[in-house]
Amino acid sequence: MTEPENTPNSEAIVDEGEAPEEETSEAQRQPSVPPPADNGDPVAKAQAEAAKMKDAWIRTAADFDNFRKRTRRELEEARKAGREELLKDLLPVFDNLERAVTSSKTAPDVKAVVDGLTMILKQFEGTLARVGITKVATTGTTFDPAVHEAIQQVETSDHPAGTVVAEVQPGYMNGDRLVRAAMVVVAKPKSGESN
Repeated sequence: MTEPENTPNSEAIVDEGEAPEEETSEAQRQPSVPPPADNGDPVAKAQAEAAKMKDAWIRTAADFDNFRKRTRRELEEARKAGREELLKDLLPVFDNLERAVTSSKTAPDVKAVVDGLTMILKQFEGTLARVGITKVATTGTTFDPAVHEAIQQVETSDHPAGTVVAEVQPGYMNGDRLVRAAMVVVAKPKSGESN
């Protein structure tokens, strides 16, 4: 008993290329192996069992391939939806920033421009806080290598050693995950002083 070279299910497996993503149909899932003959021949039974196992393996591989493609598609759709939500929240801030730039070109008073930019900055910080993005606490806190990146140490007796004395660049958290570490200046005791 010889096996056919191409079973209907072998076309359901698609490589990683740019082939169209189609899921296996029910017609392709039907076993293509005829039931074993009742002639008692152990070789024929073994070949029939091997053909049955191969068919089951091909169907399982096709099912897994379809699952993988569906999961990848759903993940990409979720990412796009997340970006769209964030963009909807940030667009009003961007609109106000454009208005501020336009009005600053003709504004006679610098203080009015500064006040406008300060309001936009507060709006931006509020928008980030609403979506769960917060600034890393820095100045006055104890240096934490998990959220701070020390770029300089300053000898001082005004602050205890290991205290953040200045922020060079703010850091941000997305929930409990670090997005960017804060670049900070850290206090160290003056030469000749003990902790």
